[in-house]
Amino acid sequence: APSAVVEAKREFFDLDEDVEAPFMLKVCGVLEEKQKVIPAVTHVDGSARLQTVNNKLHPRYYEVITSLGKKTGVPVVLNTSFNIQGEPVVESPKDAVRCFYSTGLDALVIGNFVLEKK
Repeated sequence: APSAVVEAKREFFDLDEDVEAPFMLKVCGVLEEKQKVIPAVTHVDGSARLQTVNNKLHPRYYEVITSLGKKTGVPVVLNTSFNIQGEPVVESPKDAVRCFYSTGLDALVIGNFVLEKK
């Protein structure tokens, strides 16, 4: 599912200006001209289950997406569950570290801590 900063939602998604979707409960169309720009979050039918991110509710996540957008021109990221196939969703820092070492992930950020594989 895509997470996009609220200011960019209409640049990528077919969504009314006043609509926000902070809990990934809104399915909307990905604009046809943007489907090849964000294919990882676009379903085969051209839709996406969008999460809009604003600075007030999620300042750190907003900053991450905004910074990425400045570097890439795409203020949209892929948001998915944190687990590996056959395992429950991560619910604690201990779960996160265990899952991290069981995957091909390069880094894990928990709060102010960054864990990297060397």
